[in-house]
Amino acid sequence: MTHHAHDVTELLRHLTVQLRLLNHQVSDRLHLQDVDLECLDLITRTGPLTATALARAADLHPATATGVLDRLEAAGWIRRDRVPTDRRAVHLTAEPDRTGEVRALYEPLREAIAAICEEFTPEQLATVAQFLDKAAGAALAATDDLAARQ
Repeated sequence: MTHHAHDVTELLRHLTVQLRLLNHQVSDRLHLQDVDLECLDLITRTGPLTATALARAADLHPATATGVLDRLEAAGWIRRDRVPTDRRAVHLTAEPDRTGEVRALYEPLREAIAAICEEFTPEQLATVAQFLDKAAGAALAATDDLAARQ
C-alpha cells in the first residue's frame, strides 16, 4: 500500500469513528438505541420496505428486527402499512413529521460539509464522490465476505 493510500485509509477510519460517535449522540438525544437509529435511517432512505428487507439490509436477525420495529412504531417514528396487493406483506414507512427531528440534529454537520464543498471545484467533488461510492462498495463487499465465512 502506498503512503497516500495508507493516509486515506487512516482518514476513512477516523471519519468512521467520528460519524459513529455523532450517531450515538443523536440516538441518545432521540432516546433511541443505536440500532434503532440505523434502521430508521434505512427506512427513511430506502423505504417503504418490508421487515425482511430491513433485516437483510441491517444484517439483523428477524427477531431482533421485529424488536427494533416495535420500538420505532411505539415511539411514533415509523408506521406499518399493509400492502394492498399482498395482505400478508407490510411496508415500513418513516413518519414524515418525525424525520425532521433527526434531520435537525445532523444539520450542523450538513452545513459544515456544504461549506467544505465550496472549497472544491465540481470536478474535484465528482472525484471525491466517485471515491466514496467505490469505498462504500468495497466496504459492502468486505462485509459480505466476512459474513460468508462464519
